Amino acid sequence: MNIPMLNLKRQYDYMKKDIDDAISKCLNHQQWIMGPEVYDFEKNCSEFLGIKHCIGCSSGTEAIVLALRAIAISQGKEFFSKDDLIITTPFTFTATGDAILRSGATPVFVDIELNSFNIAPEKIKKYLENDKKKRVCGIVVVHLYGIPCNMDEICKLASEHGVFIIEDVAQAFGGKWKEKKLGTIGNAGAFSFFPSKNLGCFGDGGMVSTSDDKIAEIVRILIKHGGKDKYNVDFLGYNARLDTIQAAVLLARMKFVDEFNNRRKSIAKRYNNFLSEIKEIKTPEIKEGSVFHQYTIRVPEEKRDTLQKFLKEKGISTMVYYPVCLHEMKLFNNRAIFENLSSAERVSRQVISLPIDPLMTEQEQDYVIANIKEFFQKNYGV
Repeated sequence: MNIPMLNLKRQYDYMKKDIDDAISKCLNHQQWIMGPEVYDFEKNCSEFLGIKHCIGCSSGTEAIVLALRAIAISQGKEFFSKDDLIITTPFTFTATGDAILRSGATPVFVDIELNSFNIAPEKIKKYLENDKKKRVCGIVVVHLYGIPCNMDEICKLASEHGVFIIEDVAQAFGGKWKEKKLGTIGNAGAFSFFPSKNLGCFGDGGMVSTSDDKIAEIVRILIKHGGKDKYNVDFLGYNARLDTIQAAVLLARMKFVDEFNNRRKSIAKRYNNFLSEIKEIKTPEIKEGSVFHQYTIRVPEEKRDTLQKFLKEKGISTMVYYPVCLHEMKLFNNRAIFENLSSAERVSRQVISLPIDPLMTEQEQDYVIANIKEFFQKNYGV
């Protein structure tokens, strides 16, 4: 069998009529920049998330930058300065950290929870309490793999210390923390619609969500070169609009997002039921609001690469998200602050993500499970 991480062709076939009809409408009206689908998509997202403003943009990376820049401008400065510190996780995709740099601020990497892979509230608390000069101005949390961060604790800390929160929801569209949708809890949320995401388009796309009128207004200005009038701009902005055709695809796919998220969660639960029998494997938590963009297990670091090679030979795709922590990258040399990040470093050497296409069949999943069991029985007798 050949089991890809994600079968986008199968997903397209499943919702082909809806997508084709949506694209056909664009072909007929030819409004490729800020066409009606963009505004319809933003309205649908606002209703789905239960938040006042959703602003489409060109990518998830730009969404984080736009949210940070909008907060800086709302505070009276066009960019943050290097003296402004923003706490985030070192165990995430590069975009989270480089967006902080692009906003002018300095990232502060604090360690993660082993069980959730997400930023540890107690580490945030420790840094904030030791920040005697009050340089920390914000926190960027990442709901990694579609697993929600502990937003109760993080919001409490942010409130006590007067700092903002941006949620990086790139991997968690439709996820929840208790009764609140992710991306609606902090001052702003940043979403990615990269094709592999829980809600993906046919290229790059992103979105900023917020309940703050001022932040929303500034984001709308920034995506169009930095001015209400593009021929007379106020700020250093971006060409960062969401394309009409991508909005059309997203509108069509939104009808399926809850169904697909539920399917992902069912697949994750089934993986857990079978793989938890193998003592060498640490399976992920099944939190109530998780939407499992990735299903990621931990294995002993000396066995991870061998397991990945074995599965590849069996036709099973896997990925390592992420093999290098942000603080270990050249980009952040002398540009970030960090101390002991042992948990993040440990999991980066142990994690491996398994196929979790929402239309994956039980037969395909059984094949993955059987080969993982064979690997550990054959090589390690467990």
